[in-house]
Amino acid sequence: MDKKLEAWLLDSDPALRWQVERDLLDAPPTVWESTRAKVATEGIGAELLSRQDPEGTWAGGAFFPSDWEFREDRPQPWTATTWVLTDLREWGVDARVLGGTAERLERIVWEYDDLPYWQGEVDCCINSWTLSNGLWLGADVDGITTWFLDHQLPDGGWNCEWTEGSSRPSFHSTLNALVGLLDYQVATGDADRVRAARRRGEEYLLERSLFRRLSTGEPFSERALSLAHPRRAYYNVLAAADYFRAAGVADGTVADERLAEAIGIIRAQRQPDGRWLQGHRLAGEVWAHVDVPAGEPSKWVTFQALRVLAWWDRFTTTTAVPGTVQRR
Repeated sequence: MDKKLEAWLLDSDPALRWQVERDLLDAPPTVWESTRAKVATEGIGAELLSRQDPEGTWAGGAFFPSDWEFREDRPQPWTATTWVLTDLREWGVDARVLGGTAERLERIVWEYDDLPYWQGEVDCCINSWTLSNGLWLGADVDGITTWFLDHQLPDGGWNCEWTEGSSRPSFHSTLNALVGLLDYQVATGDADRVRAARRRGEEYLLERSLFRRLSTGEPFSERALSLAHPRRAYYNVLAAADYFRAAGVADGTVADERLAEAIGIIRAQRQPDGRWLQGHRLAGEVWAHVDVPAGEPSKWVTFQALRVLAWWDRFTTTTAVPGTVQRR
């Protein structure tokens, strides 16, 4: 890596810096583990931890702040418990820092039908984060894994709007479900339980080159091609490619050639100085902004893109044109 780019990435919050050290620079564990430990005491990690309520929640609610008034003209806020736990987990905070949180959240209910927090909700995406967060904190979330296996649609994916009668998977819901199931596999070692469901969900995305409608071949959404961090619930090809990277590492498998076009899209957005720009920023209240506004060089997007491309390039040589992948 270019030394100037390396220095730019390392000049960042500990939540990102330790991952750069581990995944891009191959630093010794003593180095990146020391940086990772700082996430709970410095920067955005410490800021979010300081906002926790005595009840174990954030902003007093499971998915929305307790004082949230639902209006169509108000964007989704990102300050309530599920969003904060997801951030802290993905930033590498040691679960022991949140000692007792899992137990306190057993008394919390979802805004939907007052369902108990660790039993999950009816939304695929919410259940994905709850599964991953529960595994991290040591809560009993095994039933959510069963829920995903029971709610997979015939096409292989999932859709958060199944309660409204939708029988076709969505890209967003399918990716989030897959992330949760992969986290389950990594945390428990029980690959057999989720292997078939994961394969079917992955096929749903791969058959569509990660972003194309099967019916027309057109991109299902222009925003799917916009590389942004944090993505929250939303889908983009970088997040999907990073899932397949993590899955390949966990399963010990090589990259699938059907990722080629999405990889080409990611590679093409690299700027002459080696960085990637923030594609867009989601509206909505936050405790603190994690990354830069749209159009500015993004350390998070650059890190994720470099990590995905390094993984891909270990297995293949490729152009952005489908069908031109050569196995190394």
